Amino acid sequence: MCGEYGLRDYALSNSVLFTRYCGILAALRIKGRKGDGSAMPLSAVLWDLDGTIVDTAPIHWLAWRDTMAAEGRVLTYEQFARTFGLRNDLTVPALYGADVSKAEIARIGDAKEARFRERITAQPPALLPGALHWLAVLRSAGWRQALATMAPRLNLETLVASLKLSAYFETAVGAEDVERPKPDPQVFVLAAQRLGVQPERCVVVEDTAAGVEAARRAGMRCIGVNRDHAGLGADVLVPALDKLPPDAFARLVNGVQD
Repeated sequence: MCGEYGLRDYALSNSVLFTRYCGILAALRIKGRKGDGSAMPLSAVLWDLDGTIVDTAPIHWLAWRDTMAAEGRVLTYEQFARTFGLRNDLTVPALYGADVSKAEIARIGDAKEARFRERITAQPPALLPGALHWLAVLRSAGWRQALATMAPRLNLETLVASLKLSAYFETAVGAEDVERPKPDPQVFVLAAQRLGVQPERCVVVEDTAAGVEAARRAGMRCIGVNRDHAGLGADVLVPALDKLPPDAFARLVNGVQD
């Protein structure tokens, strides 16, 4: 008796989940042809990495703390927080002083990034809520996807490999691929070009004001993910990706606003 009802409840639960999944796919699906028979334009999602798909801030903190300790210096979390998100050529002078040489900046920065990759490989961080769901659903619906981040190439590749995410992305743009950091739009423009998708058909997923501004300058719509509910100026703002409505991406790329 119990087994019979348990099986029925299980089937019902899975039926509801399947129906919801099909509804999301229907909302996102890229149709092959317009009403006049012409091909529908491609659509794409350009993902920032840290703070949207995964939170690596604690790992960066430990890598910087250990690197500074090896240099005979004590780094407080407050000092780290003030420089987090900056490139190493800006972070190291902020910690050491403006007179630090380029060679020292490179040496210290490389040491920190090596420690970061060691920690990522030893214990990959968890994906943020909703990230894997949307990566999978968007891929199934025919959207093209790329990473567009200011992370160094080796860090990017280590994270993608450790988290087993390579199947979701057709290309990736990292720090070495661009000359100017966000809020310059170069990173998003290059990612769209590599995918062969027009800027107006791209949706950017970001967690920083600089990233949102870069998307705006690139002529792209943007979903802002911010757990502190801070106003980023994004077209859609959610505390986490699992809070997005099923048609969020489709509405943005089709120019529909609430």
